[in-house]
Amino acid sequence: MAILGWILVIALFAVGMAGAIFPILPGALAIYAAFFVYGLFFTFEPFGFWFWSIQTLIVVVMFVADYAVSAWGVKRYGGSRASVIGSTIGVIFGPFVIPAFGLLLGPFLGALIGELITGADVGRSTKAAIGAIVGLFTSMVTKFILQIVMIVLFIIWII
Repeated sequence: MAILGWILVIALFAVGMAGAIFPILPGALAIYAAFFVYGLFFTFEPFGFWFWSIQTLIVVVMFVADYAVSAWGVKRYGGSRASVIGSTIGVIFGPFVIPAFGLLLGPFLGALIGELITGADVGRSTKAAIGAIVGLFTSMVTKFILQIVMIVLFIIWII
């Protein structure tokens, strides 16, 4: 049973880290679930108030930062609310509509179309779309770092 427990924990960590790159995967939640799997297969004893508080805070920060950083990228490059909404829709549906390049083209095209709908010229719309990509990559790096912190804290806590 111990081997199965570790396989599940590691698989959830892998899904979590992939979620930092592919927004459709539940990154932080998969890592958080790995802690419960560890507790169920082994023990919850090492996890006290501080472990759960820190991990929960990281997850909350990640969810807030995910949207805020993406919106920041669009706004920083002159985008409007419409381009933020378009970029968000593009992040969600892009990978399904354009499988190979949807992760990049989805938010780019979403922000571009959102900005064009508001009546902005092509130059301003393109700039906002570039901001969507900058926000996406910044968000990915932020999530990746915070998820690594979650895993490292887990390892420190169980050792």
